[in-house]
Amino acid sequence: MVHSKVLQPAFLLPEAARFPSTRYQGSKAKLADWIWRQIADLDFETCLDAFGGTGSVAYRLKQAGKVVTYNDILKFNYHIGVALIANSTARLGPQDVENILCRHSHIHYPVFIQNSFHDVYFTDAENAWLDQTITNISLLNDSNRFSLAFFALCQACIVKRPYNLFHRKNLYVRFADVERSFGNKASWDRPFDEWFRMFVEEANQAVFENGKVNSALNLDAIEILGDFDLVYIDTPYIPKSGVGVDYLDFYHFLEGLALYDEWDQHVDRKSKHLRFKPRSSEWTDKSRIYAAFDRLFGKYHDSVLVVSYRSDGIPSVEELIGILRRYKPRVRVEHYGQYKYALSTNGKSEEILVIGQ
Repeated sequence: MVHSKVLQPAFLLPEAARFPSTRYQGSKAKLADWIWRQIADLDFETCLDAFGGTGSVAYRLKQAGKVVTYNDILKFNYHIGVALIANSTARLGPQDVENILCRHSHIHYPVFIQNSFHDVYFTDAENAWLDQTITNISLLNDSNRFSLAFFALCQACIVKRPYNLFHRKNLYVRFADVERSFGNKASWDRPFDEWFRMFVEEANQAVFENGKVNSALNLDAIEILGDFDLVYIDTPYIPKSGVGVDYLDFYHFLEGLALYDEWDQHVDRKSKHLRFKPRSSEWTDKSRIYAAFDRLFGKYHDSVLVVSYRSDGIPSVEELIGILRRYKPRVRVEHYGQYKYALSTNGKSEEILVIGQ
């Protein structure tokens, strides 16, 4: 059903609606308003966030009253898109939360996390809680409510991890009696169910209706069908060192939760931290990324192209502009200035926006 156009300004949102907090590496949450200001004067109605991640830019575009399509190749991220972008009305009620957090006598709970991840990321009791909770979430009979609950579960997992990542086996860091220059032991030790309730509340407060039919996809960006007035592109980042940011490697545990019934098929048993088996990606390969950008720009050559980028990346800014000019006669670059992402050791990188029309 197509919703009729709302008779109110695009920025008039429900008072409580706001984007939830996130600890996701590379998130554009703090830059979303700046990005919007650089493109607000462009003439577009439909837009695609091709590498959606946390959904912060797609959410800002939804706030602006646009028809938004969120996409991410990772399944756990896709649920962010469903919960915050495609979903406009569904929320988790108190009874939903109690049912998710309760152990039900008639359910035979699986023990995959307990059996596989002992002493890797969480305690034995926490692993048992995760097996139980993802099972209860899977019983929700509404896809929007499932994604809201899944979002809250993922955020709870991230906040209880040293460095907010799953890049190494380091549970011992939580319990070592040493001085720390990072992290927050109180956050790590706070019970899962408390974090879950908090993130459910944040997710519920983020839900709003913008009068448009928005959607979420779980595809390779090059495989998406349809036409869009504007395509926003924020690919994984390859710094000058040539080692790309592999989000699957950082967040494989969350991807496993999203693929719980088939998780065992994806685990690399040779790795100490039980990551997913490595997948080849042109976006993290410095020898293939030039062709990847060219192919992506070519696919969406009829759309306004907006690329979030960093000044020290591969390709260089000049090289990226050169590729974009094969398809767009007008290219401009907007500079945010120096911006340091969480956990980044590079304080000299400048955040930029490359816009091709």
